[in-house]
Amino acid sequence: MKILGIDSSGIVASAAVAEDDLLLGEYTIHHKKTHSQTLLPMIDEVVRMLELDLHTIDAIAVAGGPGSFTGLRIGSATAKGLGFALDKPLIQIPTVDGLAYNLAGSSASVCPLMDARRNQVYTGLYAFCGYQMNTLIAQCAVGIEEIITEINKYGQPVTFLGDGVRVYTPYIQAHCQVPYTFAPAHLNRQRAAAVAVLAMDYYRAGKVQTAAEHRPEYLRMSQAERERMEALHGGC
Repeated sequence: MKILGIDSSGIVASAAVAEDDLLLGEYTIHHKKTHSQTLLPMIDEVVRMLELDLHTIDAIAVAGGPGSFTGLRIGSATAKGLGFALDKPLIQIPTVDGLAYNLAGSSASVCPLMDARRNQVYTGLYAFCGYQMNTLIAQCAVGIEEIITEINKYGQPVTFLGDGVRVYTPYIQAHCQVPYTFAPAHLNRQRAAAVAVLAMDYYRAGKVQTAAEHRPEYLRMSQAERERMEALHGGC
């Protein structure tokens, strides 16, 4: 099984190809460039270096949200375009699940923290039995205090990762009552490799969709939509 993985849900842009138990190639950049500038050239470079015929892949996996609204739309449009052009199915991986899968095999529970602004995080809580990921709290948009309260209730050691760690480290230090660690630099951001490998389980389970069916999952309204609603409400 050969999967092309794409993740552009945050500042990180990442493309990877995985085949069975091998990561054939990955291109990941953590830099403030527009994903419309970087994502397709990254995919092209991975494909070129692997001398890969894209028609030989089985599916295209994409981080489907939550995350940056612009980033998700670019990733979605890229995946849909490839899906239509190659006549391949798409596999939509929840962004927080894909981020958690960076730490597959962890003995501690895993809590991704993506900064969602407005004092919220995109987060969830996961536990691994070997490399099998079990969802304790499904991905959601909540205040940092809510997820830390739930972690304290579970009472198990936890590893945090994601761009929200830097923002909320002081809160974690002050309020987390269980042993905790932070993921190292090479594992603490979105990676298309994790999306591609996790997608293999989805593919085997038949959890695929057509390019026409794919829609990102934002979990909440965009800033422009919120401002419009606030303006309408304020005018009532």
